[in-house]
Amino acid sequence: MEENETTTAGTTADGPGTGEETVRLRLDISYDGTDFSGWATQPTRRTVQGELESALAKVLRLPEASVTCAGRTDAGVHARGQVAQLDVPARTWAEEGERVLRRLAGVLPKDVRVSGVRLAPPGFDARFSPLFRRYVYRVSDAPYGVEPLRRRDVLWHRRPLDVDRMNEAAARLVGEHDFAAFCKKREGATTIRELLRLEWRREEEHLLAGTIQADAFCHNMVRALVGALLAVGDGRHGVEWPATVLGAGVRDSSVHVVGPQGLSLEEVRYPDDAELAARATLTRRVRELPCPGDRP
Repeated sequence: MEENETTTAGTTADGPGTGEETVRLRLDISYDGTDFSGWATQPTRRTVQGELESALAKVLRLPEASVTCAGRTDAGVHARGQVAQLDVPARTWAEEGERVLRRLAGVLPKDVRVSGVRLAPPGFDARFSPLFRRYVYRVSDAPYGVEPLRRRDVLWHRRPLDVDRMNEAAARLVGEHDFAAFCKKREGATTIRELLRLEWRREEEHLLAGTIQADAFCHNMVRALVGALLAVGDGRHGVEWPATVLGAGVRDSSVHVVGPQGLSLEEVRYPDDAELAARATLTRRVRELPCPGDRP
């Protein structure tokens, strides 16, 4: 997926055949991913991007709207902290800006919300400027299963889990490594990532939350790591096993990729405004990925 050539807030450029001044908007987005076929637009399938672009085009009275997100999520994955950008004619923003949030609330389906729309600072790139992305995976080890009101965002694990064992194993995975053993390989894309944080805690008696934070993720990385740590937590493997798998450097069929329902994109952190452009340039050069942060 190639990056679109777009302009940043406060600059002028020729719009598509219009010669109009354009501005870049930052959108803060949340969604229940249960009934979506992921973020990215797909023919004949319902996606978050498709719903957003349709609603934005209607609200802003544009022929079309094209949004770029911080991290594309897979089918069934949720978000509380998704970020996206949209370039629009400056005139359109001046005329419609104050009404956008309220009008979007009336147009969007109930399982996706835009909680903020504002002018992005110069140099802002939703996809390439982030310092990190933080996900949380929630698991219940209650013997009776998941509480009914949490069934859409919590995975049920049938065996009791030992959080201390899971954290001991997780600590050995933090840092910069080649995560090929936990990723679905994509041709021409690196599997080297810097895992900044990986830890588990109990939010309730039978509800565990695993926080996974990195500069970027490769396909299936988060759900594969969770699967490996659950196997440690319930005693099927020793605490050293995930690190041994990591060191082997090849995809291991014994690592179970857990379902998407427990996973939520909680936060995308950006640097100070003055550092946005430099961060985007660095990310493009170092990663050279089709889409950093995609589909964890």
